[in-house]
Formats: sequence, C-alpha cells, structure tokens
Amino acid sequence: MSNLRRAFENGKAFIPFITCGDPSLEVTEQLVYAMEESGADLIELGIPFSDPTSEGPVIQAANMRALAGGVTTDKVFAMVERIRKKTRIPLAFMTYANVVFSYGSERFIAKAAEAGIDGLILPDVPFEEKEEFDDLCRQYGLDLISMVAPTSQERIRQIAEGADGFIYCVSSLGVTGARSRIAADVGAMVRHIKQVRQIPCAVGFGISTPEQAQAMAAVSDGVIVGSALVELCGHYKDGCVPYVAAYVRKMKEAVGRNF
Repeated sequence: MSNLRRAFENGKAFIPFITCGDPSLEVTEQLVYAMEESGADLIELGIPFSDPTSEGPVIQAANMRALAGGVTTDKVFAMVERIRKKTRIPLAFMTYANVVFSYGSERFIAKAAEAGIDGLILPDVPFEEKEEFDDLCRQYGLDLISMVAPTSQERIRQIAEGADGFIYCVSSLGVTGARSRIAADVGAMVRHIKQVRQIPCAVGFGISTPEQAQAMAAVSDGVIVGSALVELCGHYKDGCVPYVAAYVRKMKEAVGRNF
C-alpha cells in the first residue's frame, strides 16, 4: 500500500494545502509539524509557480510572495528532506506541468521521490496527457493523483481505472477559493467512482468552514482545504503557525463527526 493510501486508513482524512515559502520555508516546515500534531492525515505542499491557472486570488498571491522571497524548487526539496528526518506523514506536491518540465521531468520526479514525497498533483495536466508523468511516477514510486471534476462525467470510468493513491474530486467549477456553498453533487461523483473501483476519494476546492467539511466528509473519504489556510498564512505571516494549527484541529474534528 502506498503511503498516500495510508492517510485514509483511520477514518475520514483531513488534507490541508499550503504554499511552500509563504511566508518562508522555515515557517512552512514548522507548519507541517504543527498540522500533523493537530490531526492532518496528509499534507499537500504547493511549489510556487508564476502562472498558477487553477488557483484563485488567495493562492495566486501566496505564489507571488513565495517567489519574491526567493523560493526555488531545489530549496523546497531541501526543506522536504529536513521534514523527512522528523516525520513520515504522507506528503504530496501540488504544482504545474511547467515547473516539472523546466526542472526536467525525470530529474524532478526522481528527486521528489528521493526527498520523501509520496505523490504528485498536476492540476493543469488533463487525463489524456498524463501518461509521460504517470510512467515516471510509477518508475520512482510516486502516486500521480488524478482529478475528477463535475464536468468529467463520461470520463470518470477511465480516470478511476487508471488512478493511483486517491482521487481528487473537484467540488466546484472554476479556480480554488472559499465558497459560501458547494453546488456540485459530490456524492454522485464519488458513488460513480466507487462503482468502478474502490479507491479513496477526497473532495477539494471551495471548502472553508467546519460545516462544509462535515458535509463533504459524509459523502467522501476525505476533505482538502487550501485557500482558507493560505489566507491565514498571508494574514499572520511569521506568526501564523498557532492560527493554522487551531484551524486544522477544528476542521479535523468536523471531518471526524461522521463517526
């Protein structure tokens, strides 16, 4: 079993996302430890990119701040190596195809695996174009995470059959960011996937409140939250760790209320 799958072994998973280097890589490292202690089951680490097309204004701004602060892919790898000396919590990189291409796809994936990353999420790579990344990820033991959107419909079977680790179910059309309500029928999406294959399904995009987290966990195997956490990092900067820890604890409790 892959390390990412283990995140779903003890009930519903809570999966926070943060942007590496916002406000600094030193704080990002401390956030990982604090979020694990507060109940996170798997952590997504965003590698900053200058044109993050799937992201809303909150995460876009975090990318810009991190890049302006001098964050590079190599510095992120070094941070992960430090983290891996202290914890085995499942970790996935979330970034864009250009970041991987410009680094060299095989070099990037080999180095990510060597540093201790368990999975890779590339939101701008459609299912039909994932093969070259998929082959390399399997070669080096990373899970390439497939995404299913409300518009995937007839492609869900194909996506589910070829998925590794878990499936990232996108709850809303458009970019990331907190929403007052989740419009998509996530339950139907998850049921469709489970009819094809028993693989964990985690829901992300737009979730920010404990009530939303509880509702999404009731129809899936886990909940992913990014923008609300990144907003705390942007607001509290170097002092963000206790605020992020408290938020993760609250959301983990909400996700676990379905038991």
